Amino acid sequence: MIDHTGVQVGDFKRSVEFYKAALAPLGYELIMTFEGTAAGFGAGGKPDFWLDGSKKAPTDHIHIAFRAKSRTEVRAFYEAALAAGGTDNGAPGTRPHYHQDYYGAFVRDPDGHNIEAVCHEAYLG
Repeated sequence: MIDHTGVQVGDFKRSVEFYKAALAPLGYELIMTFEGTAAGFGAGGKPDFWLDGSKKAPTDHIHIAFRAKSRTEVRAFYEAALAAGGTDNGAPGTRPHYHQDYYGAFVRDPDGHNIEAVCHEAYLG
């Protein structure tokens, strides 16, 4: 079980603002920061996703997926992330090659990390 994870970012302030907007539809909020070099996001008061702005811009890009409760949340994440400066990397939709109920959206953050919101629940109309 993973307790927390994070990504290295090049422009700390820009990335904090991006993730505040992009993760809000998923119930995530900024919970704590450390002297402009680290920011923890999460739900229920527990940060489990961190931004590390203590070094220069990342040279490697990662993929991280956030679980959404519904397809509506996936779409809201996608729209908020694009409005906050992210770039499209896969519009909201089903991905049946993963499984029949996989519904996700992919956005590149300002540093090029592939950020996803995914819902695994069956669509009930």
